[in-house]
Amino acid sequence: MKAALFVGHGSRLEAGNEEVRIFVDKMRETMDDSLFIETCFLEFASPTISQGIDNCVKRGATEVIVIPIILLHAGHSKLHIPAEVEDGKTKYPDVQFTYGQTIGVHQEVLSILTDRLEEVGLDTSAEHTDTAILLIGRGGSDAGANSDFYKISRMLWEKLHVKWVESAFMGVTAPLVDEGIERCIKLGAKKVVMLPYFLFTGILMERMEKMVSGYQQQYPEQEFVLAEYFGYHTKLQTILKERVTEAIEGKSSGARDLENYRLFAEEHGHAHHHHHHDHDHDHHDHDHDHVHEVEKSK
Repeated sequence: MKAALFVGHGSRLEAGNEEVRIFVDKMRETMDDSLFIETCFLEFASPTISQGIDNCVKRGATEVIVIPIILLHAGHSKLHIPAEVEDGKTKYPDVQFTYGQTIGVHQEVLSILTDRLEEVGLDTSAEHTDTAILLIGRGGSDAGANSDFYKISRMLWEKLHVKWVESAFMGVTAPLVDEGIERCIKLGAKKVVMLPYFLFTGILMERMEKMVSGYQQQYPEQEFVLAEYFGYHTKLQTILKERVTEAIEGKSSGARDLENYRLFAEEHGHAHHHHHHDHDHDHHDHDHDHVHEVEKSK
């Protein structure tokens, strides 16, 4: 029997964790009945990945397909989840483990983003000469993930009829949101739509809501609108189900991630286990420098 184990990031805001659980429950209704479906989290929430693997095996799974519900390919998907998968292999030698890839750069992501823009009143088929879209990501230290974010930003601009689609991050790397807003204003935008590149709610989404009112006071001549995050969008389900199918058919890049991680662990003499941090990851990246070493091992 096969089990699909979906790995959410986890948030200090329990509402965000509950959204992940509900999302996977909704997806379960549209998936093959022969698959066991389980949910787990990297941090801040239960069950952990290790507990999620235990749950799959307890239900009789002989193959566990681990699918990260993560937007961009960085430290979590390169190191932390593979470390847990390798632990699972050691603990359950008779169980086959398959690792899927992150959401990444995907056409359906652009559809989700344009839908979220439509919902806040932006006609995506019309021309908008004085509107800027500010795509806002979490921010991290992984150069590949940051470049993918910029690629998505550019692809979104290609789909729309707005003059500007700018990029900004909530932390760790530049430009930060304040800088992104300032750039939009300097370019001549009369209206700025803040478009979150986030899967579910969390501390950062709450912070973004407060930022909007601050910008409205700071720039009274401009209009600021905050769009919704991805949430329960059906096309997010489509992407993740595609990732499951790719993994089952052996077409996923996840296998390469596991191999890269094994090489990294051998070279450094220990497995790099993910650990909880005493800071709030919702605004702080901890894709450690080891990520760059994994890049070098490719």
